[in-house]
Amino acid sequence: MIIIKTPDEVQKIQRACKIAAIVLREIKKFIKAGISTLDIEEQIVRIIKEHKATAAFKGYRGFPASACISVNNVVIHGIPSKNIKLNNGDIVGIDVGTYLDGYYGDAAYTYSVGTINSRAQRLLKIAEEALYKGISKAVVGNRVSDISNAIQEHVEGNGYSVVRKFVGHGIGRSLHEEPQVPNYGEPGKGARLREGMTLAIEPMINEGGYEVNILKDGWTAVTEDGSLSAHFEHTIVITKDGPVILTKLEN
Repeated sequence: MIIIKTPDEVQKIQRACKIAAIVLREIKKFIKAGISTLDIEEQIVRIIKEHKATAAFKGYRGFPASACISVNNVVIHGIPSKNIKLNNGDIVGIDVGTYLDGYYGDAAYTYSVGTINSRAQRLLKIAEEALYKGISKAVVGNRVSDISNAIQEHVEGNGYSVVRKFVGHGIGRSLHEEPQVPNYGEPGKGARLREGMTLAIEPMINEGGYEVNILKDGWTAVTEDGSLSAHFEHTIVITKDGPVILTKLEN
């Protein structure tokens, strides 16, 4: 069932989302060659606590960390580790969920580590553009797959592939609610979009094929062909005047 949010609920979701956005803004200062993904995790935990929120991912369905930190060919759900060190030229996707006063926020961004090559730069550019292409279709009267199709068209039109195993989702009192929001598909299908729907839209795109494998830890998803992968995510609310991004800071 799709849960339509009241204005009061949207405000509460937005407060949780703001903290997720602050995390992604602040963590950029710490990303550099030589640090481990566990170092990043520890900073994320600190920032979330400073804002009196809870890390939504910690313990969620057994996930062992507070953030998903995914390097290079890791698509999503990378588990932070002291043994995974960042190198100059890497890309690192950070997915953060926050919980505050009964509501969730969810956002992700893929960062460059030092100087990355032009191929990686282009992958990140197209992935982030795809996110905004999808968001632009989150308007009253459209259908869920109009978001999906806009993402797929932009990604594949630029020579990349869209991960199909994982999807975006509704969000609110639960971290994952209906509807699912795939990043591919024909337009004009799925639930009709209505004012008050809150969605986490999150394209995951690969430089090579779209197939992924899950590692033995049961979480880490990697590209099957070893190619680079990028992930961007915003939580949005659909209003009568169009989509509003809840995980975007004003400054």
